[in-house]
Amino acid sequence: MHNRPDRAGTGHQRAGRAGVGDKGYDSNPNRAELRHRRILPVISRKGAPNIQGLGKLRYVVEQTFALLHRFKRLAVRRERRTGLHDAFVFLACGLICWRRLKKARS
Repeated sequence: MHNRPDRAGTGHQRAGRAGVGDKGYDSNPNRAELRHRRILPVISRKGAPNIQGLGKLRYVVEQTFALLHRFKRLAVRRERRTGLHDAFVFLACGLICWRRLKKARS
C-alpha cells in the first residue's frame, strides 16, 4: 500500500482511506502497520464470515493484474530500478485505457 499525499508536495493526506484485505492478511502486525499509516484496516478475521462485497473488489484488482501481465516486460521484471519499472507500469496502464476508449468509440 502506498502512503501518497492527496495533493503533490503539500503533505495533506486523503481522509477516509481503508486497506482492504482477505483472511491471508489477518495479523496484528499488519493491522498495526495500517493504523500507523492512518489507514483503516478492513480485513476479515480467520474463522469469521467474509466481508460483504469483498469479492467484487477483489475481482477488479485481479483483472487489473491480469491486464498488466499481458505486457511481458511487466510479467517478468528485469529492471533493477524501481522508477523504471514504475514508468513501464504507467505506460501499460495508459495503453490499456487508450485501447478501452478506442474500443468503446467504435
